Amino acid sequence: MARITATKDEACNGTSRQEDAAGDILNEKGTTNPSNGLDPATMKADGPEKEQVNGAEKERDGMERERDGAEKERDGVEKAELEDTKESEKQGGDAEKDTDKDGKKDDKDQEVVFIQDVGFTVKMYAPGLEPFDIQVSSMELVQEIHQLLMDREDTCHRTCFSLQLDGNTLDNFAELKTIEGLKDGSIIRVVEEPYTVREARIHVRHVRDLLKSMDPADAFNGVDCASLAFLNTVTNGDILAEKKKARPESVDCTPPDYIMPGCRERPLLPLQPHVKEQTGPQCLKVLTTSGWNPPPGPRRMRGDLLYLYAVTMEDKRYHITASTRGFFVNQSTDEEFSPKPASPNYLCHSLIDLIGQISPVFKRNVSQLQKRRTARHPFERVATPYQVYTWAAPPLEHTLDAIRAEDAFSSKLGYEEHIPGQTRDWNEELQTTRELPRKNLPERLLRERAIFKVHSDFVSAATRGAVAVIDGNVMAINPGEDAKMQMFIWNNIFFSLGFDVRDHYKELGGDAAAFVAPRNDLQGVKVYSAVDTEHLYTLGTVVVDYRGYRVTAQSIIPGILEREQEQSVVYGSIDFGSTVVSNSKYLELLSKPGQQLKIATHKVVNDKGEEVELCSSVECKGIIGNDGRHYILDLLRTFPPDVNFLPPETTGLELSKEARALGFPVRHKHKLACLRQELIDAFVESRYMAFIKFAASQLQQIGEKKKAQEAASKPAIGEAASADPAASAPDPDTAAASADTPADAGATDANKLQTDEAKRIVEDITDSITGEKKEMEESSVDIVRRAAAAVGSLKPAEFELRFNPDAFSPGVRHPESAADALRAQRALVRDAADFLLTVQIPGFVRDCLDHSSAPLDGSTLVEALHTRGISVRYLGTVTDMLAKVPKLSYLHRIAVGELLTRSVKHLFTTYMQGVDMMCLSASVSHFLNAYLSSCQQAHPPLPADELNPKNSKRKNKRRARRPLTAPESTDWALLTPRGLWAQIRDELLNYFNWQLGADSVDATVAKYKLQKVSLFRSFCVATGVQLLLRDYNMDARSRPCFSEEDVLNIFPVTKHINPRASDAYTFYTTGQTKIQQGYLKEGHELITEALNLLNSVYGAMHPEIAQCLRMLARLNYIMGDHQEALQYQQKAVLMSERVNGIDHPYTIAEYTHLALYCFANGQVTTSLKLLYRARYLMLLVCGEDHPEMALLDSNIGLILHAVGEYSLSLQFMEHALRLNREYHGERSLKLAVAHHLVARTQSCLGDFRAALQNEKETFAIYKQQLGEEHEKTKESSECLRHLTQQAVVLQKKMNHIYSGKAGAALPPIQIQSPSMGSVLDMLNIINGILFVQISQQDIENFKAEFEKRTQQLQSVKSGAGGGAATVTAIEAPAAAAPAPSSSSPPLSSPEGSR
Repeated sequence: MARITATKDEACNGTSRQEDAAGDILNEKGTTNPSNGLDPATMKADGPEKEQVNGAEKERDGMERERDGAEKERDGVEKAELEDTKESEKQGGDAEKDTDKDGKKDDKDQEVVFIQDVGFTVKMYAPGLEPFDIQVSSMELVQEIHQLLMDREDTCHRTCFSLQLDGNTLDNFAELKTIEGLKDGSIIRVVEEPYTVREARIHVRHVRDLLKSMDPADAFNGVDCASLAFLNTVTNGDILAEKKKARPESVDCTPPDYIMPGCRERPLLPLQPHVKEQTGPQCLKVLTTSGWNPPPGPRRMRGDLLYLYAVTMEDKRYHITASTRGFFVNQSTDEEFSPKPASPNYLCHSLIDLIGQISPVFKRNVSQLQKRRTARHPFERVATPYQVYTWAAPPLEHTLDAIRAEDAFSSKLGYEEHIPGQTRDWNEELQTTRELPRKNLPERLLRERAIFKVHSDFVSAATRGAVAVIDGNVMAINPGEDAKMQMFIWNNIFFSLGFDVRDHYKELGGDAAAFVAPRNDLQGVKVYSAVDTEHLYTLGTVVVDYRGYRVTAQSIIPGILEREQEQSVVYGSIDFGSTVVSNSKYLELLSKPGQQLKIATHKVVNDKGEEVELCSSVECKGIIGNDGRHYILDLLRTFPPDVNFLPPETTGLELSKEARALGFPVRHKHKLACLRQELIDAFVESRYMAFIKFAASQLQQIGEKKKAQEAASKPAIGEAASADPAASAPDPDTAAASADTPADAGATDANKLQTDEAKRIVEDITDSITGEKKEMEESSVDIVRRAAAAVGSLKPAEFELRFNPDAFSPGVRHPESAADALRAQRALVRDAADFLLTVQIPGFVRDCLDHSSAPLDGSTLVEALHTRGISVRYLGTVTDMLAKVPKLSYLHRIAVGELLTRSVKHLFTTYMQGVDMMCLSASVSHFLNAYLSSCQQAHPPLPADELNPKNSKRKNKRRARRPLTAPESTDWALLTPRGLWAQIRDELLNYFNWQLGADSVDATVAKYKLQKVSLFRSFCVATGVQLLLRDYNMDARSRPCFSEEDVLNIFPVTKHINPRASDAYTFYTTGQTKIQQGYLKEGHELITEALNLLNSVYGAMHPEIAQCLRMLARLNYIMGDHQEALQYQQKAVLMSERVNGIDHPYTIAEYTHLALYCFANGQVTTSLKLLYRARYLMLLVCGEDHPEMALLDSNIGLILHAVGEYSLSLQFMEHALRLNREYHGERSLKLAVAHHLVARTQSCLGDFRAALQNEKETFAIYKQQLGEEHEKTKESSECLRHLTQQAVVLQKKMNHIYSGKAGAALPPIQIQSPSMGSVLDMLNIINGILFVQISQQDIENFKAEFEKRTQQLQSVKSGAGGGAATVTAIEAPAAAAPAPSSSSPPLSSPEGSR
């Protein structure tokens, strides 16, 4: 925590009164209202409170409809998707049996839910419309029918209505199953209700939202959780609708020039195709609240609520009254107030109906707009859970929009103000949702849904607050202090800046340490939230980087601002280890997460010389809030320190010779470098396996000795024993299986191995080795002791590895009595850091060699490193290792690009801190010119001051106290390209220990074969800068490339935790296991179930849902249902564009999959368009030289071949061949396929000699790799024979012509164009999908055998390996998911899907 606890302490100099006031105000507002935080579902029964709660959680009352989509889509938008919960409850029953002890009771619960959740149809009667039917589910709330009606084309203009059944008004927050008399076929009437001022404002806002619903401006401006999606633009409409039309395709497949192999151009404009055409028709010129507001007393007495002013497209001006009965035009003008109704007197309950009567253009355009709006895919309209920003945007027109203007200035906190009862008490909401019950599946779904919803709202509020703080729009709670020391409270969130203001971090690296501390703290919050211990609470934490400042936003512990800091902290230390206190309740609460996170309970000595026991680092503080909850904060040292980055004088340890050979230890900018949780898990797992193997080999020796003794005494038995090889020699499989069992137990129960359990393990091993139980008490204990000592276990008689986070903390004193234990703990920390260098990094490089999941850009590379526990600090070391492997040259390029981006981001952060608000765009463009432009212009044109102040003295006086930046600071303008690149080289050396061998952008790009556009893109994404979408010529030497007009915006870059859907994860991983075993149908059912659960937790939009959809699409494709595959994959692409970004590597992978399914459905043109889009995006992200590009080009080449475009096809095929040779080697089967494809295309062009040459290569590889008898080798041999024949025929004819005989002419080349079926088979092969023909009997035999083996080994793992290849060789789903650690990605990434 960024020192909330220090608030009092730091701000007391002369500001204590203000702070007390802040504390009092906070308590008055926030803590008086604890019910504020509950999820609506938990409050259904309560009376008036539920209004308040549902305001917070459920709807924002239509006022923020598009924004608060997460509830809305559950019905109105993606009804079909989300109605399926009944399956989930039923399956949940199965999952419960496995996970809960009291399975029966839970099953009963599930059953009840299952029976009650039924779908049925009701008839809706709305005023002025024909009756229509809608499908509902008994589990839904009445509120969801409201949302559905407000989204339907014909009823969307109504907001103020109630629903009635048999004359009784339905309660909005009642579940349909609780309503008496509601059944299939019931009639529900829509009844118009009288307006209030609030309802009238909501209605006007809703009308504005409808008129703006086609405008992409919100997505470009990064507001209201809108984001871009271009799939339907790329495919010219919905591909599923296209299928229904079933029109004969005229195939137009010419690729644009800029994506052809070898093209050097990288235009940016195609990134966002046809943006201009996306906006709908304009319906009104102006719609605003009138200057005649508010209505005077006499008019209020007659029901006037507010006045509006509208200018229609016909240029007519109208003043409109909103009254309790509806809307009418009044007689007022701009000069004169006359509130009586104008004639003719139209009174309409809906504003859209009223304006439709006075403006024909409005009526026509609104109906067009509605049609286009409802024709869009729901996934293009739903709000995303977190804001996604786009790094490039077209020039946008800034239109007159009074409602947007009113929003910007009138509401201080945005939509939170529309909730009854004050601002939201974030801490109460975050903690209350965690306290919800979680005994069975429905309860857990409700809890996870509530946690996710409140968390995503908190992230968006915290981000807005952080931006307001840096822009100077929030008053500090200690305004007298220096700007860097100020702290802020806004909307019940505490904000602090990432500077070392009180020399807190002086020993640890000053500002550099203060900058990384919030990120480390966030990692701690993430793992403690994932462990999810009851009665232990963490703070809502969001870290925001914006305009060069790092802001930490945190929820506020109740009462913390009223107490002195010393009173607050009951556990831990406030001064880095000098005064330390402990608390038995905290020790008890921290012991459970301590076991899972491998944190050792240890003792430290405080300033009074007392020994104090802790189960965390000393910085971790425990505070009991006024609400009685136990909070922990300042979790920045949750994980052990990384000794490779600590100076040797602080550690007093010598590193291993391997580490020293790699140049470690390195002096880092700060001393807060910690090991990652994934590394700790991998290290403990590897030590555990070593422990088991050691014990097994010892036991084996004892067993053999016994055997020898027995053989000597009883020769007969000895003969029998030696005749049975299984008895005498240990079976490695069996040993491994028995070793797996405790490992699993360790994973699930946090390696909680008691002494007797260790003995039991050894006994199990003994049984599996000798086949019979032996009494070997003493020797088994002895063996375990020796094994424990061999792997450095901290306990002598069992396996236990735990880390002391304070092992190297400066300022922490350890008791003398624990000196030996401390030495062992320090050695363990050193071994873990050594394991990273000697095992994890080389392992990562080895894994990359098979290119199964080749990262496309820096972000995916860092993701891959993190899954192995390798921190980004090691990127320099990784890059040096990659440089030595020619096959990984593409990865080396990506790593160098990421090193540059991160170093430049560090420099940009400090550069931006000195920039005045008026110079932001000029300074950003100047920095970009210095970084990427080939023009070496030294000084930027200073921004033309639009306002020339006459009296500059007075102006400066007034601005003397500007927040954060010095007035009129132009230091940024002194930056030169040479100076910046010198800084980049220093930063690379100091931070990443990596030497850049160039001193300018052109030299760097040439030396490391980088492309500027990729560096440009990753810089913008990393820093939050948004630039104008145009083609930039960064190689121009005569003039700078970027101007200040190009810089459109700077967005905040946010880091936060991601709450998980735990049951969905269980279903997904179980489904994956089933698929690996060949049970495709069962796997499909489980993953469909996971999708339903994900939808009920996350709403309709989330990156994990996109991954789940991709998996289902692939499964359907493999099972032969191509149409279904297309439907799922279309959703996956749209969702990936919306939640990951339009040019994210995952989105590129989704496009490639969709192209395959389109081709399988006969949509050839669409398939090519999708592949062209994927290739274009890949060119932007990583360039042409990448193993994934080989796959893309093979796909494009095959499809072009199928439609007879042979010369185009050949260009792509030859490029794929070159890449396959470079990255897979001369003897790879992929290369054989590539040669064969080139040969086919060349033969179609009549170039038989070249075709023969290529087919010979194919034959040679097959013969060497597969043998002469293999069918592939025979096929290739047949192909060679055919080509030779053709070549001979052609040569004879040529000779005939050359001899000059009359009548000689070239015969037409006999080309048999391949059938679509054969092309599809080939596409499946290169995309890693193989279908193996097996009879039903074989499958049954295999299953029986499989089950038998599983029972024998009591381990699913051992059986799964053999299953995959026998039934269906599907590489994609077979990628096993990682073990559920708090930081592992919950579902597999798209790269793993090939």
